[in-house]
Amino acid sequence: MSNSLGWPSSFQFSNYTKAFQIAPISRFYINSVIVGIFGTLLNLLLLGMAGYVLARFQFRGKKLLMGAFSLSLLIPGAAMLQPLYLTVNALGLYDKLIGLIIVYTGFGLPVSLYILSSYFLTIPKEMEESAYLDGASFIQTFFRIILPISKPGFGTAGVMQFLLCWNEFQFAIILTTGNQSRTLPLALYYFKSQFASDYGVMFAATMVVIIPSIVVYILLQEQVVSGLAAGAVKG
Repeated sequence: MSNSLGWPSSFQFSNYTKAFQIAPISRFYINSVIVGIFGTLLNLLLLGMAGYVLARFQFRGKKLLMGAFSLSLLIPGAAMLQPLYLTVNALGLYDKLIGLIIVYTGFGLPVSLYILSSYFLTIPKEMEESAYLDGASFIQTFFRIILPISKPGFGTAGVMQFLLCWNEFQFAIILTTGNQSRTLPLALYYFKSQFASDYGVMFAATMVVIIPSIVVYILLQEQVVSGLAAGAVKG
C-alpha cells in the first residue's frame, strides 16, 4: 500500500490460511467449479448447434434473428437484474446453482454464437456434402464431422464463457443468498468492512480467485488464438 511498485518486505503465507478461515472459500470454490463447467458445457452445446444452423442454412427471419442477438449485446447487465430476479424466483430457482447456470448460459449467448458461427463459415461445405452422400444424417454430420474440426472455435467460445461464469459478480449476489450457492467472487466481500479492510488477506484471496482463470487460458491459449484468427476470415 505504501509503494505500488515496490516488493513486499516479507512473504506472509499465513494470509492464505487466514483467508480460508474468514470466508467459506472452499464451498464457494466448489460452487464456482460446478457453475463454470456446466454453464460452459450447456452454452457450447446449445450455441454450437444454433451457430451451425445460422452459418449454413438460409431461412425466413434469419437476419431478424441475428439482429436480435446483436442488439442483446447493447443491453447492460444492470437493466436485466429485476426481470431476472422475478423470473428466477417465480421458477423456484432462487439461491440454487442451476439458476445461475441457466442465467450465465443465456447471458453468454451472443458472444458464443458469433464466435462459433464465424468459425463454421471457414469450414468447406464439401466436407458436409460428402458426409450426406455417404448417408450421414444432419445430427451425425454435426457431431462426427463438424464438431471434431471445430475445436479452435469451441475452445475460444469455451474460454470466454468460462471466464464469464467464474468472474461474474452482479448476478451472483442478487440471485443467491447465504453460503450454499454463492460463488467465489463474492468471497472477497468477507474481507471488507465499513471502516477497515484486511488487504493482505484480501489480496491472498484474490490470488486464489484468479489462478483458475489463468490456468484455463494457458491450457487453451493455442485454441483461442487459432479460433479468433480463423473466425476473422469470414462472418
